[in-house]
Amino acid sequence: MLREQDLGHRIVVRRRVGVRGGRPVYSDSLGELVELTETHLTLTTRQGRLRVPIDEVHRAKRVPAARRPTAAAMIELERAADEAWPAPVRARLGDWLLRAADGWTGRANSALPVGDPDRPLPDAVDAVQRWYVGHGQPALVNTPLPLAAPVGTELDRRGWASRPPVLVQTAPLATVVPAAPDDPSSTAPGGTGTADADGGAGDFVVELAAAPSADWLTVAAGRKGGLPDAARHVLTAVDQIRFAHVHVDGALAAIGRGTVTGGGRWLGLCLIEVVPAARRQGLATRLIRELAAWAAGIGATDAFLQVEQSNTDAVALYRKLGFTTHHTYLTRVAPS
Repeated sequence: MLREQDLGHRIVVRRRVGVRGGRPVYSDSLGELVELTETHLTLTTRQGRLRVPIDEVHRAKRVPAARRPTAAAMIELERAADEAWPAPVRARLGDWLLRAADGWTGRANSALPVGDPDRPLPDAVDAVQRWYVGHGQPALVNTPLPLAAPVGTELDRRGWASRPPVLVQTAPLATVVPAAPDDPSSTAPGGTGTADADGGAGDFVVELAAAPSADWLTVAAGRKGGLPDAARHVLTAVDQIRFAHVHVDGALAAIGRGTVTGGGRWLGLCLIEVVPAARRQGLATRLIRELAAWAAGIGATDAFLQVEQSNTDAVALYRKLGFTTHHTYLTRVAPS
């Protein structure tokens, strides 16, 4: 039977739909598992969402993904993500990227091994380690999977550790921008809204600015453990960028950051943060939709984000907005 770990994956469900001639009649459905409770499961199929009571399920299991992204598609997305989170110190090792930002975030302080490093793989890993030693930092390698699986095998051989897996998720902007009919916090585009009656947040305003406010930076610093000078470069050194501020009754209640990179195709979403007192009131959903509308207005067609697999609340939110997992990555850490 299915488990919580199967959420977001492709499954097949055989369910009882009736009786004919004294024998049960079954129907098979294939799609992505988006909800699993004690009473029912929900999957998205080509025909739409299907909600199946658990007591009708005869058999259900996870099946392989319909199609893995091509190497070219993974490289394109990883390059767009790198543009959206630019480290101030950068170097190249063939096609590989080496990045440093005073240790602020793993993404900005790791090698990105996509493409050809212009040397044998063991020599490339040695060069990565020397570069980071020269910058006084531990060597990290961000391995997109399955693209960088050979790199991961070499790092396994050397005893490198792994940080928790991260999901790289994507969605067409057309599925993110429209307000869902069952979202009580949704309003027509325009930047204002009202949280649901049970939330008690009152009226709120979503503002998109080309630069972050002091309050925005304070919330971001609380999430990321401070903001060194290198962090400000990472946050702001993108041409097409917006910082979302959500105010509830005059106080900053939520923040977010959106960038458009990858030749204008990709909206990158990050630092979606709601202060504890204002959570579960629809603010994050509204904020994401405003950033999506901005990106679509300047020609972007798709959105991406990166979220730890263990962050189930965030994964559930993004799933409702149409995001699915494109690929995953592991940040690998050299032995001390």
